[in-house]
Amino acid sequence: MEHPILQVALDLLELKRAIEIAGEAIEGGADWLEVGTPLIKSEGMNAVRELKKRYRDHKIVADMKTIDTGAVEVEMAAKSGADIVIILAASDNPTIEEAIRAARKYGSEIMVDMINVPDPVSRAKELEELGVDYINCHIGIDQQMMGMDPIELLSEMVNAVSIPVAGAGGLNAEKAAVCVSKGAKIVIVGSNIVKSRNVTESARKIRGAIDEAWKKGIIAERDRKSVEDEIRELFMEVSTPNISDAMHRAKAMREIYPINRGKKIVGKAITVNTMDGDWAKTVEAIDVAGKGDVLVIKCSGDTAAVWGELATRSCINKGIEGVIIDGAVRDVDDIRDLGYPLFAKREVPNAGEPKGFGEINVKIICGGLEVNPGDWIVADDNGVMVVPRQRAYEIARRSLEVKKHEERIRGEIEDRGRTLADIVELYKWEKVQ
Repeated sequence: MEHPILQVALDLLELKRAIEIAGEAIEGGADWLEVGTPLIKSEGMNAVRELKKRYRDHKIVADMKTIDTGAVEVEMAAKSGADIVIILAASDNPTIEEAIRAARKYGSEIMVDMINVPDPVSRAKELEELGVDYINCHIGIDQQMMGMDPIELLSEMVNAVSIPVAGAGGLNAEKAAVCVSKGAKIVIVGSNIVKSRNVTESARKIRGAIDEAWKKGIIAERDRKSVEDEIRELFMEVSTPNISDAMHRAKAMREIYPINRGKKIVGKAITVNTMDGDWAKTVEAIDVAGKGDVLVIKCSGDTAAVWGELATRSCINKGIEGVIIDGAVRDVDDIRDLGYPLFAKREVPNAGEPKGFGEINVKIICGGLEVNPGDWIVADDNGVMVVPRQRAYEIARRSLEVKKHEERIRGEIEDRGRTLADIVELYKWEKVQ
């Protein structure tokens, strides 16, 4: 194996779409086609057979994730046309040995997925001794959402064994190139190709990146961003509907509306709890907040404003991202002229008095949702979403996956004239009444 292999993971549910996307990926430079576990569970061995029938000149990898009955499952995949069968390193050694025997009998090879193995380097050495053909240094999707990265483990794995090592887990062009620079012989890419609106172009970009890294042995040092910066950038890329879907259809704040349409807010919450019309704590919170923060204000009523133009100008001076008010605001014409992102429950002309009741940076219920200091707030014309700070990175990553999936479907609707029901095979999945 000379040049690095680009393996495209077809982690889809619909065989028709998988076949189409596979062809586009090959046009962009894909070498091997992986029949992903979701596709195998959805379509069975027919997915392996059909992809092998269509693309005989390319190796077909069946991601069986076998952990038991190694011989039976490898034989099944091999007879269906799989050139390589993926089994789990967490399997016991007799299962591994049976899988290898079956692979040798039917002319296939064995790749072992190291996902969730406690001591992956030691286990990789054992597996090489048992006779497996490839090691897959894989970080699963749910682990990726928590910030884990296969690159950190890859160098150790490459140095531990002499058989080819694959890198997999949320790889884009840059990360794929890093994997190659660290010794990976196979780069496995899923969503960053198959969920792209232009699969061919995305595959070509990754193909070029890994070839460049392999030829020159030079890779630019990755940008080192703080986790908070990365979270902010990810949330800026997605919409609140994307976030809602990523949080299992979570609801937005109730009855909180944008004063300025077309504005977006992304930042960490500084919370305020105050009385109807008492604007003292809301103004004091401006001094507490820092650049990039979001003020989230809960009022006991909405008959008198706790916010206006002068407070808005103060926020602009401090670099505060935006303001969310479960209560009333005034001076909305001036605020619109300023173009400042502000969401509120009600617009009124009258202000209250700065009495000083309330608290800053405490748990509040705003628009029907719990908000704690430091939670992430994302607001756009669709509504205001609250993401618990403990899950912010995970949800940001999951939201981006939702967006990529929708972009792919949007492309099929616009470019190919298909309907949504046709693309997702809606009628096939409906329950029989």
